[in-house]
Amino acid sequence: MTNIRRASAIGAAVTATACAAITLAPAAVAAEPTAQRATAAPKAAAAAKYNGACGGGYSVVNSAQIGTKGTVFLTYSSATGKNCVVTVRTTPGKAVHMTASLGFASPTTTVSDTGYYTTYAGPVYLDARGLCVTWRGEIAGEVAGKNGTNCGSLAANRG
Repeated sequence: MTNIRRASAIGAAVTATACAAITLAPAAVAAEPTAQRATAAPKAAAAAKYNGACGGGYSVVNSAQIGTKGTVFLTYSSATGKNCVVTVRTTPGKAVHMTASLGFASPTTTVSDTGYYTTYAGPVYLDARGLCVTWRGEIAGEVAGKNGTNCGSLAANRG
């Protein structure tokens, strides 16, 4: 029994010490100068702006940011019934590998523009009326896009 009481007494002492440390921790942090505690919040990456490369009558209907490197834009023209994809760099510069692609699953169709560009890849066009589209952009190894989105009216006639 004596050993158990000693263990309990030691446990109580350890617990009291731990509780004191926990109680003191916030006060110690509060005593630090604000400048030392403050950490800069990460800045949100500036998204690239749509550059109008698809032409007149096309409006942005979806987009996906490609890390900090740029943005891939999905556009649509109600006059033509076509979708268009363009991948735009946030900061143009030395030519890097870029891709803009657009497709749908049935029947399997994909159009893409791949190469080394300084500013943007694309535009690529596809008549996907009544279908869901899969679209993506790539800039120097970073990829973004979406699968099976922006589904047109399934009753639309692809004419």
